[in-house]
Amino acid sequence: MTFLAVLSTLFALSAQADQVSVNDLARQEQYREVKISPDGRHIAAVAVIQDQPMLALVDLETGKGAAVRPRDGDQVVDFWWVNPDRVVYSVGQKMAGFDRPFATGELFGVDADGGNAVTLFGYRVAAKATGSHIQHASAEYASASMIDTLRDDQNHVLIGVDPWNTGAEGAFTRVYRMDVRDGTKHRVVTAPMRSASFLADHHGVVRFAFGWSSKAKEQVYYRAHEGDPWSLLFTEDAHGVSMPQAFSGDDSRVFMSCGSPGAVAAICPWDVASEKLLAPIWSSPVVEPDGLELSLDRRQLVGVTEMPGMPAVTPLVAGSDTVDVIKAFSRQFPGEFADVVSSTDDGKKAVVLVDSDTDPGTYYLWDADTGKARLLLQRAAWIKPERMASSQPVEFKARDGLTLHGYLTRPPGNAGATRQPLVVFVHGGPYGVRDVWEYDPYVQMLATRGYAVLQVNYRGSGGYGFHFTRAGYRQWGGRMQDDVTDATRWAIAQGIADPARICIFGGSYGGYAALEGAVKEPDLYRCAIGYVGVYDLGLMYRRGDIPQSTAGVNYLRDALGEDMTELDARSPIHQLDHLKAQVMLIVGGEDRRVPPVQGENLHRALLEHGVAHEWLYKADEGHGFYTEQNRAELFARILAFLDRNMGQAPAR
Repeated sequence: MTFLAVLSTLFALSAQADQVSVNDLARQEQYREVKISPDGRHIAAVAVIQDQPMLALVDLETGKGAAVRPRDGDQVVDFWWVNPDRVVYSVGQKMAGFDRPFATGELFGVDADGGNAVTLFGYRVAAKATGSHIQHASAEYASASMIDTLRDDQNHVLIGVDPWNTGAEGAFTRVYRMDVRDGTKHRVVTAPMRSASFLADHHGVVRFAFGWSSKAKEQVYYRAHEGDPWSLLFTEDAHGVSMPQAFSGDDSRVFMSCGSPGAVAAICPWDVASEKLLAPIWSSPVVEPDGLELSLDRRQLVGVTEMPGMPAVTPLVAGSDTVDVIKAFSRQFPGEFADVVSSTDDGKKAVVLVDSDTDPGTYYLWDADTGKARLLLQRAAWIKPERMASSQPVEFKARDGLTLHGYLTRPPGNAGATRQPLVVFVHGGPYGVRDVWEYDPYVQMLATRGYAVLQVNYRGSGGYGFHFTRAGYRQWGGRMQDDVTDATRWAIAQGIADPARICIFGGSYGGYAALEGAVKEPDLYRCAIGYVGVYDLGLMYRRGDIPQSTAGVNYLRDALGEDMTELDARSPIHQLDHLKAQVMLIVGGEDRRVPPVQGENLHRALLEHGVAHEWLYKADEGHGFYTEQNRAELFARILAFLDRNMGQAPAR
């Protein structure tokens, strides 16, 4: 072997050793949803072990811990401290059609030391579960959701219950006060709608019920006192609808989303006495609130988190403890975003999450008495932020002048390079969903292998106001698709992308946009990857879980339209004569949201047209790949497909 050949081999081995592991990127985060007990003595977290999320409980004084492992196949989905010594949690199962555990609707209780575990609510309440048997609660074929933990009542919580097996439309949601010790409960009120959400005041009175009507319109109902009938307060019109977010500390006002001249979104106080909206206390000409910041005792609204590009907090109250803590962490961790995710009842201790576009995040425990913080848990300790790719907010104009926002992620060490191979990564939804500035393993999988990644919040996306979202209705294959095309052409015009090496990739709606982009703009994309995507729009009326209710059918009519001829014309499966790009299709055999028949039909149609293509089918996966093993294979197959078609072939 010549000296140059030896040197080349050494360089290749060095590059291979230095690469970020696909297996590491495919791993699930180890810790999620860290919360501190009301008295600050314990923390609880969802810990993922071998693909199974379970509940971890830790005594902060003694360091002793306990792990609550649900019955076989179940996984902890969420949890709530209901008093200083007890946690209520929900579980889910890996079910057909979902890329994450699907909640079973059950609620379980366990003490902070892992003892006294009982099944509080659900269809398996009569069976022994998590080590106990309920004597007073009975099995119910229904789903429960937490409404309020009732801070001033140590033994009860408010839950919403949606019964099963009540026909396609379902029953109206019922509210119960449930005992967290044994699951006994009594009814408080019934909502005036199905699948309702609720807001209770600080005294535990459920005052608001809101959700979607059967006509797929948002509605808000109100009642002033316990026992009062519901009255319709707001209903969606051409300008949207005001939604309740939080009560003020004295319950005299309710902070609501609202409209404001010159703003795409605002927050207005709603005066309880007069039942009128007051002038906005916050508004933005660009984005909706990304979240609300409460005081550390969780009684007052003190700030608004927004994300026009990178996340930021706008204070509403001068000298707020929460905002001061966030500022202190931001100074300590420049370039990252800090947020208070949990705090004690007295506001003396708080759990703060610090994360970024390159960092999955670390949880810290902040102590008011010392003014110091200590590390608690890392979400994914194996991910090294310095080896990840940074995402930068971008802004440009669509062809009709509409301002669009998105993110550009360049490969590490190549931030200034031009004419790079580009992957246009289209998010799903499409309505109400948006790309944000955060660590994304799919983006990092692409960028750390040498591909620039462009994400665009096309019209229809969430976060930019009611009108921006509604501008995407009936625009599948129309202006929504043009926005993605315009983003791609912008990247070319800026010298970012090599026009001969561009691939379009997305999941769900993004899978539709990938294939529709390939047939609508056949000379723009060299390849297209459809991941659990929709390829026949008319079929959405006949297959999947959306058309199984009146509200779902009305949603499809609003979002897609009912002209089947037009829907066929905008369906990739009927436009394959225009296709030039290389294609990869990825399908989950248990997908209920987008049934596998969508991908299978396109697979057959491509074969009938003589179009060779990559085909990845996992019979045990749903609407997105869930298990680490399958995700690792997914990442490897995608990268191999891109390398073959874009000429980007780093050593492996």
